[in-house]
This record gives sequence, structure tokens and C-alpha cells, in this order.
Amino acid sequence: MLAAVASLFVVLLCFSGCYTLKQGFILLGYLSKAVPLEKLTANSEERRFAERVEDIRRFSKEYLGLKQNKNYTTYVSIDRSYLAAVVSAAQPDAFVSYEWRFPLVGAVPYKGFFNTEDARAEGEKLKKKGMDVWIRGVDAFSALGWFKDPLYSYMKDYSTRHLADLLIHEQLHATVYLAGQSQFNEELAEFVGGEGARLYMEKTFGAASPEYRAMLDDNADNAAFVAFIRGLTAELEALYQGALPREEKLREKERIIARAQERFEAEYEQRFLGENYRFFSSMTINNAYLELYRLYYSGGDYLASLYERSGKDIRRFIAAAASIKRAGGSGDPRTALETALFGSKADADVR
Repeated sequence: MLAAVASLFVVLLCFSGCYTLKQGFILLGYLSKAVPLEKLTANSEERRFAERVEDIRRFSKEYLGLKQNKNYTTYVSIDRSYLAAVVSAAQPDAFVSYEWRFPLVGAVPYKGFFNTEDARAEGEKLKKKGMDVWIRGVDAFSALGWFKDPLYSYMKDYSTRHLADLLIHEQLHATVYLAGQSQFNEELAEFVGGEGARLYMEKTFGAASPEYRAMLDDNADNAAFVAFIRGLTAELEALYQGALPREEKLREKERIIARAQERFEAEYEQRFLGENYRFFSSMTINNAYLELYRLYYSGGDYLASLYERSGKDIRRFIAAAASIKRAGGSGDPRTALETALFGSKADADVR
């Protein structure tokens, strides 16, 4: 642990700005409380949690071929149900994200804070600049190998599927991360996390199990929700690209969102199997919220089609993505992934 703390301190000194230092020292406080996972033997709940994590990590290495490191081998107890508050922002009349720039990782369309009040203050500054703002809690992030990512106490309550998705998603970031390519990084991690969790659930419980069937129902609801959001963003995109004056666009934007929410509520039972998405009808929607779905899901169909064409070999798929990183990640990463899987695009088209 002392070595990890010392390493992080060196990294912080290399990064300029009060923001990085403050967040880093809060994280140092968390890391100083971390205990090895194998010491979670105080009760049966902790032992079962540790065993689940170790099994998912083993699956990630042996079946998926994800990079193996010391991530998720330590445990931190904290008194809340999320790790950090993340701020995102976008122009109110266009799907253009506000970006922050950091050393090593490049430009990213979000900024995280361990202190929620700091996140709110950042959001207020962006609102004063006329931006749409969204603040959300996140339960994990990848340190990209700078230090060990720990587990947090609130994760004990996660379902096996949720825990597998989370750990595989974050380990994918630790395996493949292209600087300055936030959208591709998140699309890839979202896809591999979801598919990796499905494969883990199938292997662990069996395709006929209630656990696996419940996961498929949740996946279907998520796909239906993403499809609805895509339809809404397409309607708004057409508005933003039109010739109306800006103020009229903003008024029409609110009308389009209101109509979409009314339609969502009226058609809910037709679209969804469970109740997890009821919130959408009554929440405040803006471009920053919608842009998150563009960030995480806009390439889902493309990646799924590549995966299908590659024979649904998840290990090969991840290895191809990792080869882009080793090659420097230049150009369009989607095209580079396709080339890594199939050779030239012309070769891919005839397969």
C-alpha cells in the first residue's frame, strides 16, 4: 500500500492544478483504508462477495483475455452508495459536448468529483456559460494502471450480473484505452462489459436458469430504452440542424421532449417488461443527459455487428481492440478495429 500511495503522489505532482491534487488526495484517503480482499472473512456475506469477485476476475483473465493486474484485490469501506459525482455538459441547441483536457488521457467529456458539492459548483459554472448540465453518481472508474482500483463496500449489494458487468467494463478500460477517444473507449467498454457479463452468467448459472432469464429481460428493457432515446435524439438533431432561430429551436426542443415523455408513459407497458425505466416520464431531460447515451451507446450496433461477423469470439474481439492500442490508436478506431479483425475493409466486406 505504501508503494501505491507513493506512486500516486508522484503522479499528482506531475499533474498541474488544484482540481487534480484535491481529487487525488481524497482518493489517497480511500486507498489508505484499503484491505486485501482475502481478509474479508468477518461474516458470510463478505466471504461470498470476495468469492464472487475472485471468480469474475478469474473468468476475465481465462475466458475473456483481459489484462491481469492487482485491480479489485483490495476493499474499502465508505459510507455512501456511489464513488464520485461526475459532471457532463453540452450545448443546449446542439449535441456538442463540453470537454476537459487532462494529461495522459487527453480530452474527455466529463469531470469527476469525490465531493458532491464540488460537482454542483462545477455544474453551476457551466450553467452560467449557457450549457446544459447533468450530474450523476458513478460506482467505479479505471485508474488505467496508475494504481490498484479497489472494491467499495456498496458493491456487496450488487447482483452477480451487475458486479460482473462493472468489473469487466472497468478491466476493459485497463486493457484498452485510446487517449483522446472517449466515445470509442466507452462504447467498447459498455459492449464488452455487457457481453462479458452475459457469458459469465451463462457459464455460472446456465442458460435455463432464472438468473440468466432475468438478465435477458433486463437487457431487452435496456435495449428498448436506448432505442427510444435514439429516436428522441434523432428528432432533436433534425431540429438543431434546421433553419429556425436559436430561441425558437430551444422552445421547440422543450415541446419535443415533453411529447416524448408523454408518449413514453402512455406506451410503457408495451415497451418494457420491468419497472426500471419509469423514472424517465417525470425527470428533467436536457442535451447533457441525452449526450451520455450518444457517448456510451451510439456505436453499440456497429460493435455488435463486428462481434457477430467475427464469430462471437469475445477473446479474439478484445485482442483485436488491444492491438489498436499497441499500434498507437491513430485514425478512426472503429475502422482500425474492423481491420484488426478482418484485415482490410475490402476483405471484411466479402466475408
